[in-house]
Amino acid sequence: MELNVLILPGDGIGTEVTREAVRVLSRVSEKFGHPAHLTEGLLGGVAIHRTGTPLPEETVKLALAADATLMGAVGLPEFDNVAPEKRPEKGLLGIRKALGVYANLRPVKTYHALIDSSPLKNHLVEGTDMIIVRELTGGLYYGTPRGISGSGDEERGVNTMTYTRAEIARIARMAFHLARNRRKKVTSVDKSNVLETSQLWRKVVVEVAAGFPDVELDHLLVDNCAMQLVLNPRRFDVVVTENLFGDILSDEGAVLAGSIGMLPSASIGDRKPSGAWVGLYEPVHGSAPDLAGQNKANPFGAIGSVAAMLEYSFGLKEEAAAVNAAIEAVLNSGRVTADLKPAGPPATTEQVGRAVCEAI
Repeated sequence: MELNVLILPGDGIGTEVTREAVRVLSRVSEKFGHPAHLTEGLLGGVAIHRTGTPLPEETVKLALAADATLMGAVGLPEFDNVAPEKRPEKGLLGIRKALGVYANLRPVKTYHALIDSSPLKNHLVEGTDMIIVRELTGGLYYGTPRGISGSGDEERGVNTMTYTRAEIARIARMAFHLARNRRKKVTSVDKSNVLETSQLWRKVVVEVAAGFPDVELDHLLVDNCAMQLVLNPRRFDVVVTENLFGDILSDEGAVLAGSIGMLPSASIGDRKPSGAWVGLYEPVHGSAPDLAGQNKANPFGAIGSVAAMLEYSFGLKEEAAAVNAAIEAVLNSGRVTADLKPAGPPATTEQVGRAVCEAI
């Protein structure tokens, strides 16, 4: 199979972790005989510097032409105080919209080698293995009206949380399909005791569940879910929730994994005629400009995103499993970056990437 992939390294440590992810992808290409055709585009702060916009039209064209897109991270401190539409993050929202990716899948797994890296007690995190399914194109981040108006004491900020039945149903179906291949349990997270949007959410999820009688469904309010994630994370299999709640809860998952650098993500849209899912793949961590250029960043999240890409966009489950097994082997070897608290001298970003390639 030919792997036609767009690479968007982005800003800060994005370029460094993406370099190692591409190294691993090239190793898979070589070992399993899948020719890789890689193109590179601009997104985020680097795109603003070179083109004046966080998402150049050329990048959109490249993404639509590719079978999958692998991204680093975006964001630079120099843009923190500019208007939202001129920030690097606007490019990220824009490419998600251009590709029509509506489901963000964030696996959260506690590896045995990293149990001591979590600030939680070992017996709480051991055995954690879940996927958080976040709706990606609706809710507060995209709803209108929005903006800041007025002045003085009457200055007002407005954001609108809105969802349609169709948007809720498609993300719920994605969660139930995933659960069928796992432990067959879906936890739907909302705030239905307060929000009308959540009341519709719960109603539609219940209706979708009727088509999956083999999958167990339960509901949690978002505040209780946040608490249960740190008190009893093993209770979760597939968690499905709306955009804002998913953004917050999935970052909380970093506490369970031992480091936010461990978490990959897959943003999935509709199927292409070939049967592959449209996909945008990225680690969940930020651009961490303070670490950029030091060869210290943890690349496991980016490398795990390659595994997700192989599985979801190309249907290459054996190849994806090989990458994930190599990640675990390197973790067990102790050749890890400083954030994972190694017993000896920490490995560099490049050393971790090369170690994963050797283990494949």
